[in-house]
Amino acid sequence: MSAVSAAVREQGIVAIVRAADAESAARDVATLIDAGLRVVEVSLVTPNALDVIRSAAASAPDGVLIGVGTAVTAEEVQGAARAGARFVVSPVLRERVLKATLDAGLEALPGVATPTEALQALEWGSTFVKLFPASLWSPTVLREVLTALPALQTVPTGGVTIDTAPEWVRAGAVAVGIGGALTRASDPAGAAHALLETIAAARA
Repeated sequence: MSAVSAAVREQGIVAIVRAADAESAARDVATLIDAGLRVVEVSLVTPNALDVIRSAAASAPDGVLIGVGTAVTAEEVQGAARAGARFVVSPVLRERVLKATLDAGLEALPGVATPTEALQALEWGSTFVKLFPASLWSPTVLREVLTALPALQTVPTGGVTIDTAPEWVRAGAVAVGIGGALTRASDPAGAAHALLETIAAARA
């Protein structure tokens, strides 16, 4: 089991940073790490995202994993790998992107919207699948799908909040992806602590 896989399973959170500029992104990454989150994704929609990843990966404490988000080409995966990313999150399922991720020795979280896409991702070698956008699903639907396909290790992302995260976990999600509900909160560190507590309580 990779370090990323272990951290995702243990903490149940993939924190997403998407900002208008690199300085804000770097500040958000530092805040989330200081709050105790261990798996932090920096979206490529952030200007100079690779510089943010490079700096964060170089300075991250032991046990903290920095990844890239919104990767849709093999070239973006390769650039992120050179910057020190440990995992790759995509909004869609593309075989070339997934292959490039695995070839680079990184953990993959490809975006899927249907059970068929989820199974395809597993067949192509992914451990996790990112349900995106989660707003197309519901915890009830996820629970029903997992009854038929219990091997799926899902990470609902897109519209997940601190209040709804526990519902997804109780439905069987291995983790949730969450961004704006943390970084745009009036107290991001407090929001991160609250999320950690709600995930732990949902698993108890």
